[in-house]
Amino acid sequence: MTTEAILTTPTAERGWHSWPLIKQLRQSVGLQRGMLIAGLALVAFFLVLAVFAPLIAPYDFNALAGPDGDFGSRTAPSAAHPFGTTIAGYDVLSRVIWGSRTALLVIVIAVVSSIFAGTLLGLVSGYIGGALDRVLVMITDAIYAFPSLLLAIVMSIVISGGQSSLWGGIWSAALSITVVFIPQYFRVVRSEVVRVKAEAFVESARVVGASRGRIMFRHVLRNSTRSLPLVFTLNASEAILTLAGLGFLGFGIEPNSAAEWGYDLNKAIADVTNGVWWTSLWPGLAIVLIVTGLTLTGESLNDLADPRLRSRRRAKAGAGTVAATSLPGLETASHPVVDAADGTPQEGTTR
Repeated sequence: MTTEAILTTPTAERGWHSWPLIKQLRQSVGLQRGMLIAGLALVAFFLVLAVFAPLIAPYDFNALAGPDGDFGSRTAPSAAHPFGTTIAGYDVLSRVIWGSRTALLVIVIAVVSSIFAGTLLGLVSGYIGGALDRVLVMITDAIYAFPSLLLAIVMSIVISGGQSSLWGGIWSAALSITVVFIPQYFRVVRSEVVRVKAEAFVESARVVGASRGRIMFRHVLRNSTRSLPLVFTLNASEAILTLAGLGFLGFGIEPNSAAEWGYDLNKAIADVTNGVWWTSLWPGLAIVLIVTGLTLTGESLNDLADPRLRSRRRAKAGAGTVAATSLPGLETASHPVVDAADGTPQEGTTR
């Protein structure tokens, strides 16, 4: 290998190859790659629906009539209404598409708020320690012991005060889910902070006179949040289920304020016994698909982040062969070349 090739090879591995998700896709193989691609495709599909809902949905989420008149109640799927209509006269397809936007807003607000609060509390608790650490651990453990859906219902009632307008319902649902997720991020960040603060580079920062705030946020925090993206993807699916549970139990958003899949499922209970299947099938299928996509993505990223679970690639052709620059006489040695992938000697190759 020439000097020019040695200098240019590391540079070629940088750039877009190291971007998030691109790097994981290149590392994955076989079934693991298929799971990751399937999860990302489902998430991207619903993300497109949420962002471009006004352009994709044939009607508004609370529309009861169109150019040809009223939609009608429990109308079977047709060319005008591919997914049929609900008992209230809403177009099911439009409700499903607009519901993806509601779910996206709740996920973003809930998970981002819980990441911010949980990370800050975990950083302070793990770095300072002492009595403050014991108190915060006790409070978060008490919150974690409550059933998540029950806690979300109580917090939703307290936050919304019985109001279920568009942003009122979204904020109440998001903040109630935030309270449920804070202990999870708190535990993850605190355990990492306790480990990182004992490292030599943190002690060196103290010796040179760096302030506590600079050490906490510049040195400790930056090295304690590597696993948060994985927790984010796993919690996003739980946020969807919690939001659907709140809406199904009547603590979500009213249909004239925003579309919400859990609420639509609640109103479709009576339709199932009457043979009207389309009002419950499509909202339920949307919940299943988005949760499946987020779960596949989160589990795949978690496996790729753990070297013990990561599938190894097959060794490239010619791996382990003697380079042309080897010293004279070494090629006759009796030591076999070992394949770096699986540790087995390669036949016919010695050094």
